Amino acid sequence: MIKRISRLISASANAVVDTVENATPQLVMEQATREIDEAIADVREQLGKVEAAKYLNAKALNDENSRHSALVEQIDIAVKSGRDDLAEAAIAKQMDIEAQLPVLEKAIVENDAEMQELNAYISALQGKKREMREQLREYAKASEHSANGVIGDGLGSSRRTENQVEQATEAFNRVLERAGVPASRSCADANKLAELEELARNNRIQERLAKLKSGA
Repeated sequence: MIKRISRLISASANAVVDTVENATPQLVMEQATREIDEAIADVREQLGKVEAAKYLNAKALNDENSRHSALVEQIDIAVKSGRDDLAEAAIAKQMDIEAQLPVLEKAIVENDAEMQELNAYISALQGKKREMREQLREYAKASEHSANGVIGDGLGSSRRTENQVEQATEAFNRVLERAGVPASRSCADANKLAELEELARNNRIQERLAKLKSGA
């Protein structure tokens, strides 16, 4: 979506620069401001989705923390009752939750960062719209003077507009690259690693159970 906004702004900027020399900037700028309004609406919609995602992630994090705390008490009861099988199952669930907590915490941090970025885009778009309106007023005055026989520096005005819209366009081209694709592994290697992880997991379960029993 952000790339689409960048294309809209770039297209509007190029249209303004190209049309200035044809002495019809007003219509182009009016169209550009309409496109900016549409872009702002798109960003606000995306911002709402990110805010909703953050709410869900925060709720999930709170729920998982509550489940983890409840399991602590359940494990203690199982150990005191001599039900190692139940204690092992609860410990395994605890470890699953512990693996999920950092992921949820990271997701919330990323949500915050994306919200900040989207709010910055909205501010930049609104600033760009104010620039366009100011330029529209300037060209209206220039057209009025030209109609009255006052000759202005058309080339200088065109260059000034070009510089301004290029600066605005650059602000929207700074889109963060999303990476993080894991390297591919062979099927055999993946199976061996999965088996190794399972052995390590079972070992950690037994270690935690032994620690709990020794302190019980």
